[in-house]
Amino acid sequence: MAELIQPRVLKGFRDILPQAEIVRTNLMEKITGVYRSFGFVPIDTPVLEYSEILLRKSNGETEKQVFRFLDNGKRDVALRFDLTVPFARFTAEHESELYFPFKRYHIAKVWRGEKPQAGRYREFVQCDIDTVGSDSAASDFEILNIMRTALAEIGVKDVTIHVNHRGIFNRFLAKLGIAEKSEDILRSVDKLAKVGQEEVKKELVEYTGSEEKASEILKYIAGAGDFESTLKMITEMSGGANEDSDRMAEIYEMMKAAGIQATYVLDPSITRGLDYYTGVVYETFLNELPSIGSVCSGGRYDNLAGLYTKTKLPGVGASIGLDRLIAGLEQLGKLESRGSYLDAEIFCMDKNLVVYYQKVAAQLREKGVKVEVFPEAKSMKAQYAVTDAKKIKWGILIGSNEAEKQAVTLKNLETREQFAEISVEEAAAKILA
Repeated sequence: MAELIQPRVLKGFRDILPQAEIVRTNLMEKITGVYRSFGFVPIDTPVLEYSEILLRKSNGETEKQVFRFLDNGKRDVALRFDLTVPFARFTAEHESELYFPFKRYHIAKVWRGEKPQAGRYREFVQCDIDTVGSDSAASDFEILNIMRTALAEIGVKDVTIHVNHRGIFNRFLAKLGIAEKSEDILRSVDKLAKVGQEEVKKELVEYTGSEEKASEILKYIAGAGDFESTLKMITEMSGGANEDSDRMAEIYEMMKAAGIQATYVLDPSITRGLDYYTGVVYETFLNELPSIGSVCSGGRYDNLAGLYTKTKLPGVGASIGLDRLIAGLEQLGKLESRGSYLDAEIFCMDKNLVVYYQKVAAQLREKGVKVEVFPEAKSMKAQYAVTDAKKIKWGILIGSNEAEKQAVTLKNLETREQFAEISVEEAAAKILA
């Protein structure tokens, strides 16, 4: 006999059992509904791209995280590490077939070879939305509004969305005379929450060559309190009013007009580590569990599509990190688990009635009840064990008496309450109620 292969998965990857996948699927369906309600349409792209497509405008840190290899045709390919860069390629490639502004959503898996930890895996789902072809405060605000709305739809209302503008920060760096070090400084500041102020200051001194300039940067990213006072402070530190600070002010006015401004804070330390962001950037934190990190983030990337087309296609987008969000909700005990999508189970009490069971199931489905028939006449204990594992609320019992009367006995499997010998229509009404 051949030696058995040990079943196992790669580190940072996982199998997902039905109970967990039902939770994920339900959340994705609700998020999809919100995206569609704002006018976004679905697309899909390949999981594999040419490496030069994914990495053309990336840094060394990004390249370290990418699953990259030569395929059988000796082509240099990589698994997508996010859904934004493939979308930029998609937009350039299909430019003549699209209308602009073009608003798309894409919910799919991505891969990053980073160190696995709580809520962070090497294979995970992102729920992306992007608007391309509009450089407006309205587009920026819409994405920020959708982030809040989508999270609220799935029951995540106690969040704070941290907003910043890279353009204002870059103006500040230019005023300090260190604009050419912008990318290094942005990446360093992005690590503030992970490594702390002292470590970031060391890096900033190295990049700027000046402890004074490093201290000025730390002062800038410390913020000043509420949205308006913080905007005033960073505007002054960056040399006065400019189009970027005006954009932030306009977005804030839209937040106030919509009555949702309490969800957002202006946080100058939020920079986002990826190179392609050029304007507004944002990250979302669970107020009850900020330690898990951002569960929804994104920003404006006016120059990204320019790598693949001469047409200027400004864009803005966001992504909900579904797996990290689920990990946070699990820690907070805020996920309702289900073992199936079923409302009811028709127990197989008599093998001679299997045809009648299927007839009743068909009648219930016509009424909108999600139901299945247990396939074999096993012991009732065994059948109850399966319905319990699936967390099915209703059981339908049909013996010879019920079959004779074209009736059913309905049992609430949670309360044990029974409704004996009622019609299929009555059973359906009680289940759906």
